[in-house]
Amino acid sequence: MMQEIRCGQCGRKLAAVSGFIELQIKCPRCRTLNHLKAESLLISPSSAQGLQEATCTLNRSSPG
Repeated sequence: MMQEIRCGQCGRKLAAVSGFIELQIKCPRCRTLNHLKAESLLISPSSAQGLQEATCTLNRSSPG
């Protein structure tokens, strides 16, 4: 299903997409840079578990 991408400033239709992770489009009418990110990613439960473990690398014992 195609989704319309419109400028957040002037409302001009910029694109029609069927899927994206991250998208930047400069509006030719008002020159606003529109930056869009997907609301969710399609990740299988097994790979999501590994992703959560890999991103938790904060060492709370070190200052700053």
